[in-house]
Amino acid sequence: MPVTETSKTVDKKAADDSQPAIVIQDVTKSFGSQRVLDGVTFHVRRGETLAVLGRSGTGKSVLLRIIVGLQEPDSGAALILGTNMAEADPAALGAARTQMGFLFQHAALYDSLTVEDNVAFPLVHHRPDMSASEKKDRVRALLHEVGLDGHLDKMPSDISGGMQKRVGLARALVLDPVILLLDEPTAGLDPISSGEIDELVLKLQKQHQLASIVVTHDMISAKTIATRIALMDKGKVVIEGSFDDLQRSEEKFVSQFLHRDL
Repeated sequence: MPVTETSKTVDKKAADDSQPAIVIQDVTKSFGSQRVLDGVTFHVRRGETLAVLGRSGTGKSVLLRIIVGLQEPDSGAALILGTNMAEADPAALGAARTQMGFLFQHAALYDSLTVEDNVAFPLVHHRPDMSASEKKDRVRALLHEVGLDGHLDKMPSDISGGMQKRVGLARALVLDPVILLLDEPTAGLDPISSGEIDELVLKLQKQHQLASIVVTHDMISAKTIATRIALMDKGKVVIEGSFDDLQRSEEKFVSQFLHRDL
């Protein structure tokens, strides 16, 4: 797919659902002599979840920063709903970012805000058109979706790590994005809490028909929630496909990775 011109605006309702929401085209990125991304290419449509796996230092987190426009690739392009994130003007970049929800590895909640106010934070800053009652209704509906109705007034320090991830998911969805990016969503959680987060992500994915990318070291989680898996090594995508495709692969690295993590 050729690189398109930078979009001036991003209109989710006008977006063609038949086209990929995320296009990563031949992206390279180096830091000094170290090349961390080396020709990475893939796409994700609405309703799909791509899990990106690999050893530490293979460029997974750098890839996320390129997708949200926090870093520029050395070559290639990250297209978000048609917007080239490296070439977009500030207005187009901001518009594209409002269509992306991000769940940080450690939830990244504001310690001084309640659960309800943490989820409301993006609405306060990006939706001046909404009334206070509309914002409250939106926030409480999402907290209901993630099973936290009775915890609105609690502080992040008063809830468990799994509950903090649920708050982070609600906050990531509060602007009704097209795209959901998840950075190690089960990191630091016990197996039961990890399974609950996986089931919640699956439920929200179906309800909201999101184009999702999850960066994870958790093969069990990836197998559970992903439509496809992209396994990276030395900055390249070694294989992209279903979990069964990975199991059938004769690539030595793929076999080693699977046997290590399962």
